[in-house]
Amino acid sequence: MGVFEDFSIKEIITCFMVLFAVIDIIGSIPIVVSLQQKFGQIEARKASITAGGIMLVFLFVGNKILKFIGVDVNSFAIAGAFVIFIIALEMILGIEINKTSEAKSASIVPIAFPLVAGAGTLTTTLSLKAEFHDINIIFGIILNTIFVYLVLKSATWLEKKMGEATLAILQKVFGIILLAISIKLFTANFAQLVQNYINF
Repeated sequence: MGVFEDFSIKEIITCFMVLFAVIDIIGSIPIVVSLQQKFGQIEARKASITAGGIMLVFLFVGNKILKFIGVDVNSFAIAGAFVIFIIALEMILGIEINKTSEAKSASIVPIAFPLVAGAGTLTTTLSLKAEFHDINIIFGIILNTIFVYLVLKSATWLEKKMGEATLAILQKVFGIILLAISIKLFTANFAQLVQNYINF
């Protein structure tokens, strides 16, 4: 029962929404469709499980890597806040700062990595660790993995139904949400970092 003591629906929803906005699988539907046309049928299950696995591994191993190189979670979370901020600007303004669309294969590269579990997603996953309990982040990752699977499975149908205008609006809405989250992450972790140094 110890693992589930920190179980929180509110935290799970927050973690899900943050990762959902960063992954932006809805906004990536046109990329998925073009890759599907180029390489044939996307293996939705393989791609989503691989992406989910990468996020889960990084959630636990990422912290050890940070300790090894001498960086604390709060500092990494602040760096993550900047990355999320840039991604948010990219989504709101419709600019491309760092987007990979070239591929040699489809399901694993670039669908699983870096489209779903890219640098922004992994940074965000570890940034969430500074703010939320592991069990809730895990559920957030699992829910996103399921959602990614459903979107990949029905990408062509979704693009036809939603249209470019709807996708563009959704991208901007989630961009604004991300912008607010990045500011919250920065302020919370910066305050903690200052407190740690003062106490030190």
